[in-house]
Amino acid sequence: MSKKLLYSEDQIALGLLIVRIGIGIAFMAHGFPKLFMGGALGLSKGLAAAGIPGGVAAAYLAAFAEFFGGMALIAGLFFRPTTVVLAFTMLVALAFHLNLGDSFIKYSHALESGILFVALTVAGPGRFSVDHKLFGTSAEKERTCEEGRRPVMPVPAQQTA
Repeated sequence: MSKKLLYSEDQIALGLLIVRIGIGIAFMAHGFPKLFMGGALGLSKGLAAAGIPGGVAAAYLAAFAEFFGGMALIAGLFFRPTTVVLAFTMLVALAFHLNLGDSFIKYSHALESGILFVALTVAGPGRFSVDHKLFGTSAEKERTCEEGRRPVMPVPAQQTA
């Protein structure tokens, strides 16, 4: 069995790109109506009913995080700060649903998304991202796509007695 089938840096980078694009589009779709179609006003009423402070400002912050955070996810730009903001947004959404006494079916999206954003914060955006182009280390830039790994450091020769 091929080693690349079992583990490949290229496949990991491609997988992260696919996740970033899919989740980014989904969060842009969640944020768009709140940001541009008056949905933030309805959300602010719901937040108040659940005892979450901030009103309209909090609703617009959530909408901004979802829409523009989705764009940043797709590009892989300022990825870790974006995923931290989105994880916090999902924590607030989880608190919203729990304060209303909602069932797991209602709060599971916020819980699952929050876990995803924490994991993405740890993993980073991957090689196919703007962040990698701007901030990648010299060791990462030396890595070739064919090798799919970092360069191996030479082992010093042992001296014989």
